[in-house]
Amino acid sequence: METIEKRQCGSCGGRNMVMDTRDKEIPYKGEIITIMSFPGWYCPDCGESESICGEDAESFSKKIEAAMKEIDTRQALELRAIRKRLGLNQSEAADIFGGGVNAFSEYERGVRQPAKSTVLLLKLLDQHPDLLPEVLTAGRTKKIHRSTRQRKTRPAGE
Repeated sequence: METIEKRQCGSCGGRNMVMDTRDKEIPYKGEIITIMSFPGWYCPDCGESESICGEDAESFSKKIEAAMKEIDTRQALELRAIRKRLGLNQSEAADIFGGGVNAFSEYERGVRQPAKSTVLLLKLLDQHPDLLPEVLTAGRTKKIHRSTRQRKTRPAGE
């Protein structure tokens, strides 16, 4: 008599997980990475999945890493292209968006990832480059001289 291994789902507690091979989707930086035909335990009750160990898990990990690197590289090249279309050098872009003097060099080489707000503003400016002068004006900081700033004082007894 053949015994069928049963497994309990760690998420919902259901006791009828099944071993199957399915496509696995993983969200990453606003994109979806799809790994085809990934073996694992799947819960029909809640949809949760559990990976298996060994060569399949190692293969899965390598595929995910490769897909993430591809997305990082593509996004870094896109940032560089947008910056250049806006007519900014790396130093000027860093002055506008922050992150330090080497920030855009590191973003464009994939060493560091920019903040989501930086990416969104760059994409907005790429679609509406006429807004760049407004962003430049809004980004200028006003120096506050402590000697001329009035300090609020509290009335006695507070």
